[in-house]
Amino acid sequence: MPVEKAITCGWFSVQQSEAEITTSMAELQALCRTAGAATLGQLWQKRPVADRRFLIGLGKAEEIGRLIESLNANLVVFFNVLSTMQQRNLEDFLGVKVIDRSRLILDIFANRARSQEGKLQVELAQLLYFLPRLTGKGVALSRLGGGIGTRGPGESKLETDRRLIKVKIARIRKKLKAVINNRDLQRQNRRSLPVPLVSLVGYTSAGKSTLFNALTGEDVFVSKKLFSTLDPLLRRVNLYNLHPGYYYILSDTVGFIRSMPAELFISFKATLEEVRQADIVLHVVDLTNPDWSGQKNEVEKVLRQLDIVQEKIVTVFNKIDLLDDSEKLLARENPGDLYISAAERSGIDALQEEIFRRYFSDYEFCTIEVADEQQLDALGNWAIVLEKNRSVDGFKAGVLCSLEKMLQFKEKHGGVIR
Repeated sequence: MPVEKAITCGWFSVQQSEAEITTSMAELQALCRTAGAATLGQLWQKRPVADRRFLIGLGKAEEIGRLIESLNANLVVFFNVLSTMQQRNLEDFLGVKVIDRSRLILDIFANRARSQEGKLQVELAQLLYFLPRLTGKGVALSRLGGGIGTRGPGESKLETDRRLIKVKIARIRKKLKAVINNRDLQRQNRRSLPVPLVSLVGYTSAGKSTLFNALTGEDVFVSKKLFSTLDPLLRRVNLYNLHPGYYYILSDTVGFIRSMPAELFISFKATLEEVRQADIVLHVVDLTNPDWSGQKNEVEKVLRQLDIVQEKIVTVFNKIDLLDDSEKLLARENPGDLYISAAERSGIDALQEEIFRRYFSDYEFCTIEVADEQQLDALGNWAIVLEKNRSVDGFKAGVLCSLEKMLQFKEKHGGVIR
């Protein structure tokens, strides 16, 4: 398949700073590269109000046309969300395919989804995106079903297409509900464990997958491309080097991005529920990015939308190894923050200690005696069971647990605490 040759464009209000615009356009070019397009040039415009016809002004549209001709480009990608009318007008005026950033991100997600849940979520997001953008000649729906025998009496082609999409949306939502119910069951089983669920979040390319590898000792695929992780990963992390016997469950999810398309946010709520249910949320920030503060704010905005309380969040500043000495001093202004290099595995012990302190600080070793195997099995939902042996009167187990939980177990199941 030939590589598409793209020109990136954007409209920005007069209030937006040059730094913000530069960051936004650089990110758009990175998205194009991730999608497999070659970016040949870029144009953007500041104006008080967006043009209803082209989003940008006529003069700037003519400039894009000249750039398309000189560079032999065949694709124009806008940073802004385009209305159906604006997209159609631009395509007619420029003579090439025109898409917006939302469509580009949906395309990337479609290529990255591997699990059944991920594919369903992306398909739902695509349909939600296309539905309000249908026009009489606009979106081809051959892959969505339809054909002879599907059209109702008196319906236009456009009405039929809309009906087909709505039917497909309902069908996918039904399938997703079954997948979500299964995930909820798995989540309930994990919630019964006496250990925390720790969730990694961060702006895309902040280094979450690299940190996931550093914490788990695994070799999960790491890429410089955006959205390299789409389907959630769950692994057990042992703290045997620092605190033998202790462990937690680590979750890695999709990276965030500024102005996340609404369709994606709606579709991926089930995946993001993993973050909501976490006991500890590790917010990974790429300190080497010139706009790390803006990226940090974008992620925090999404976390607030998910109703995640601040007390759960641990901010982890990553890639400290790539800063020079003066930058490191500036970055470490707040001594309470955590600074790591996931790639170099530095600062990982301090991060593990913070996780231990937040969840396990009141845990201690104790011995409990129970009368039967049913009580012994139930014990695993209340404490980390290190050892269990038969005794004269039943079973004896060595566990790590808080005294409060042990007393609650005794009250519900019986047993003798030593």
